Amino acid sequence: MRTDQDFRRRQLIERIRASTQIQDARILSAFERVPRHVFLSEEQRDIAYDDRALPLEEEQTVSQPSMIAIMLDELKCEPTQRALEVGAGSGYAAALLGQLVAEVHAIELRPALAARARANLARSGASNVHLSVGDGSLGLAEHAPYDRILVSAAPNEVPGALLEQLAVGGRIAIPVGDERAQTLLLGEKTSTGELRWQRTVPCIFVPLVSG
Repeated sequence: MRTDQDFRRRQLIERIRASTQIQDARILSAFERVPRHVFLSEEQRDIAYDDRALPLEEEQTVSQPSMIAIMLDELKCEPTQRALEVGAGSGYAAALLGQLVAEVHAIELRPALAARARANLARSGASNVHLSVGDGSLGLAEHAPYDRILVSAAPNEVPGALLEQLAVGGRIAIPVGDERAQTLLLGEKTSTGELRWQRTVPCIFVPLVSG
């Protein structure tokens, strides 16, 4: 039996499809399978499926669903890959990424937020997402290299550690800029270890804080 939340989730998926032109069935299915309301507070349940960023504790946010969809589309994930997600926040983007790859390692700087994200991930059934507490700008070298890297917060410039941990042939999607202007960048590491970059769309994310 479909609930009101199920209906709203389907509406969100149709809005994502219409606003982004994404036709990849795997990405749209990920939004179907991952319940966004699980990653939000009780007070936000009625707006959980609005296509907008929503506030979390400690001045963080859950990213706008259509923006996450664009980033996932740019990454072109494969089911056998291992991915890193930086700036886990509530765990929502990591859970979506986990629908597209074999394994996700996510990192969050704030211990209390990370603890809540772990609980959210467990409730959502995201068993292939592993969350660590630490400085996202340093990545997680112990599990590198990564085939895909999704960065859910914006540094002023791309952290070198993340590029070092990206596998040859790997892709990274990262917003770069300050609080006034940011651009989503897509990087791909060539067989010689060089990074080829392209700019995609303007965006707004919370800053990536080092610590």
